[in-house]
Amino acid sequence: MGIAESTPDELPSDAEEQLRSGEQQLELSGRRLRRLPSAVCALSRLQKLYVSGTGLRELPEEIEELRELRILALDFNKLERLPDGLCRLPRLTRLYLGGNRLLALPADFAQLQSLRCLWIEGNFLRRFPRPLLRLVALQSLQMGDNRLRALPAELPRMTGLRGLWLYGNRFEEFPPALLRMGRLHILDLDRNRLGGFPDLHPLRALRVFSYDHNPVTGPPRVADTVFLVGEGAVERMAERDEPTPRPPPRRPARAFEDEEEEDLLIGGAGSRTLGAPGDSLRALEAAAGLGT
Repeated sequence: MGIAESTPDELPSDAEEQLRSGEQQLELSGRRLRRLPSAVCALSRLQKLYVSGTGLRELPEEIEELRELRILALDFNKLERLPDGLCRLPRLTRLYLGGNRLLALPADFAQLQSLRCLWIEGNFLRRFPRPLLRLVALQSLQMGDNRLRALPAELPRMTGLRGLWLYGNRFEEFPPALLRMGRLHILDLDRNRLGGFPDLHPLRALRVFSYDHNPVTGPPRVADTVFLVGEGAVERMAERDEPTPRPPPRRPARAFEDEEEEDLLIGGAGSRTLGAPGDSLRALEAAAGLGT
């Protein structure tokens, strides 16, 4: 049996039942939707909207009518651009855009000042989107599997950032701006083209650093409290006087979405990284539960 396809402007037949629970949540994932039904944008009290893996190609400007929306999942679709209306969601805290066809973000993206968690992995970004530099409250930024070669010198403006995933990009040198990100807890540079690292002791808050699948011959110099993943990591951690930090346990899929604000670092990451091919530490990092 194939996946049911909704008509362009109607809500799916089970939408009223979903909304009747009082949670103001709508799950449309897995349906065939080339565009978002216009009736969805009329749900002005909606707080959580999941439209993952539907084949969605465009979003209407009217999405800005969802003024109460906190969580929006648009991952694994065919979006090539985002409407300006999406940038006018004042309460949005978590936005999932992974696995689309995005080349850039709108200039107005910086208006999303409530955003704490952004996942935009698996797109076609060649440059770091500059509107992100103005999201000083953003805590979790997932940009793996894009085409980045450099990071802007202004990156330390993002003073709220605690988790940064940059695996699967095209970095050949360790980005200098990262050395001034002294509040980062998690940094993932797996699967790049890095031949070496500077001394990472300036990253005083760092707890997890993953550098696997890079052409390096050994681990970087880091504080003894940092959990390492990569060439020579086990041996390096075994030499420490202190016991090797233990990785935090994995946690279930969307459990994070109803937790306290301090858990926004992971932002529901567990469901969006588990099972991804070739990931050595992605689920572990995503489940770290490190607060501000």
